[in-house]
Amino acid sequence: MSAKVGVSVLLIVVACSTSEVAARIEFTNLVCTSLDKAFSDFEYCYLRSVNRTYKYFSIKSVFYQSPITKVKVNLSLHKRFNGYRPFLYNVTVDACRFLRNPRSNPILNFFYGFITPYIGKVSCPFKNSLSYDKIAAEWINKQVTAVLPFPEGDYMIEVNWMAYDINRAITKFYATLS
Repeated sequence: MSAKVGVSVLLIVVACSTSEVAARIEFTNLVCTSLDKAFSDFEYCYLRSVNRTYKYFSIKSVFYQSPITKVKVNLSLHKRFNGYRPFLYNVTVDACRFLRNPRSNPILNFFYGFITPYIGKVSCPFKNSLSYDKIAAEWINKQVTAVLPFPEGDYMIEVNWMAYDINRAITKFYATLS
């Protein structure tokens, strides 16, 4: 009887110590498209791999008609199922209202949390340029595995940037969660 108790205690200890699942996000591609080059353009938009484990992306958008006072952002999450298909979220918000009160939209606030530690104070109206420099995968990895776990797979986050109700730019982030 005591041998069975000892074995069951050992199994419980092993099960508790190995209950953490290790998931990792890896950037695979970044595509920035300016739809109205007279309004804005991307000065740079790249994904860099420093070594096998450290990747980051940087984006800088330059505005030729500033200040921009009316901005909407459409964020949609896609998962690869024989092509990229909509998955869970498709949210459109007024960017100026959201920046004043990020808690007003919890879904967009979750994704905004990916870049918040890497950017300075962003406020409306937008002037001259908007840049996100060296946003590393480690912080995003913590967000998608610990804060709100996602299933494994290939994902694309598509962000449509609209100014004055006209779609001006599209940014697509591709990543693999394994």
